[in-house]
Formats: sequence, C-alpha cells, structure tokens
Amino acid sequence: MRVLVDTNIILDDFLEREPFVEDAAGLMEAIESERIVGYVTATTLTNIFYIARRQTRSVELARQAVSETLTLMEVCLVDRVILDAAFSSNLRDFEDAVQLACAMASRLDAIITRNAQDFAGATLPILSASELLESLS
Repeated sequence: MRVLVDTNIILDDFLEREPFVEDAAGLMEAIESERIVGYVTATTLTNIFYIARRQTRSVELARQAVSETLTLMEVCLVDRVILDAAFSSNLRDFEDAVQLACAMASRLDAIITRNAQDFAGATLPILSASELLESLS
C-alpha cells in the first residue's frame, strides 16, 4: 500500500507530541519495515523544517527531522499542475489541497492524517494512522 503521510503525523513522531506519538511511531515503523510505502509532498519538507526549528529552537534538530523524513519517504513533486489542481480544489486549507492533489496525481492508495475532516469530499480514502495500522494487522 502506498500512502501520503500528512505533515502533522511526521511531526507527532519526531517531536513526540502527545497523545499522538504512539500511532505516529507505529506508522513510521510500518514504513521503515516496508509494510507500506510512505510519501510526502515536497512542500511538507519545508513545513517540517520550519515547525521543528520553531518547536525545538534548533536548526540541527530541524535538519535531522527533514533528513529522517527523506530517508523514510518518497517525495511527491509539487509543480504548476499540482498547484493549479490544489487551487481549484474545494478544500479550505491550501496545504491539504496540495497534499490531496499530489496523492491523486501519484495514484496513491490513501492519505494518512489525524484531521480527516480537513479532507472532506476527497475521493481518495482518508485514514488515521491507527486505522491504517489496524488494517495491516
């Protein structure tokens, strides 16, 4: 199964944010063990760096978060076609619209997020990390 992982789940794992870290870590373990293939958008990496640096006040830790993500995940390109599709989307949040457009263009199987309501109306399955992990059991 090939899934796009929402930015917040990666940050939940890296920053050990409660109460989400357990599910996020389980998802990352499933990706690391190649039970699933994880994808992120190119723009997710800049968001991870910005948020990790702000939260940890460390450029080194922010770079580590991006490096770990690049090691584990495939990267969906964000180009003009993706941005146009996202801009035309019914989603309120542009970052989520970009993620959905990338997942659709890459023909991924699902988006993994803890904010499924943000993707209302998506034709792609939107799952939480725990839902995906449960389906793998």
